[in-house]
Amino acid sequence: MARSEFESMSAMYSVVPKFVPKPRACGTNTSLPDTHFFLCEFRDMTGDMPDPHRFARLLAALHQKSVSPNRKFGFHITTFAGNLPQEVGWEDSWRTFFAKSMRKALDLEIERKAPSEELDVLNRALFRKVIPRLLRPLESEGRTVKPSLVHGDFWYANSGTDVDTGEPLVLDACCFYALQ
Repeated sequence: MARSEFESMSAMYSVVPKFVPKPRACGTNTSLPDTHFFLCEFRDMTGDMPDPHRFARLLAALHQKSVSPNRKFGFHITTFAGNLPQEVGWEDSWRTFFAKSMRKALDLEIERKAPSEELDVLNRALFRKVIPRLLRPLESEGRTVKPSLVHGDFWYANSGTDVDTGEPLVLDACCFYALQ
């Protein structure tokens, strides 16, 4: 988890450096092999919501300027939303990547909360009808979509405002290249 956070924050920093604290290091404690760390520069932050216009500009810059290293959807290391691993293996197709990632998230949900007949019915409809009908047209008849770097655990608690600059900041990136 620490390595994936370092890799995610490094990827974001390489595109929009003022949007994230600079990643410094990650590793394993040599005395405690089950203890891992991720270090980044200290940026004093307020707990307030960032200015929405500044925030949107930086987020748009992340999506527009980022380039997938292999022109595929995914990421080179498993990332985590909280303690849940995300399925981010490389895929050529957005529809394939999205379906695979959604399947993993739903399987984890079922594993942790128990099977549900209602969820089984909804799953079948989602994967047989909804995903193909909504996403197939994006990549058919010569159309393509660009994989863009995205923050994979985007919610208000993973953002703040830099006290010194007034600029928005994000944390806990768990990135991957997706359709923005």
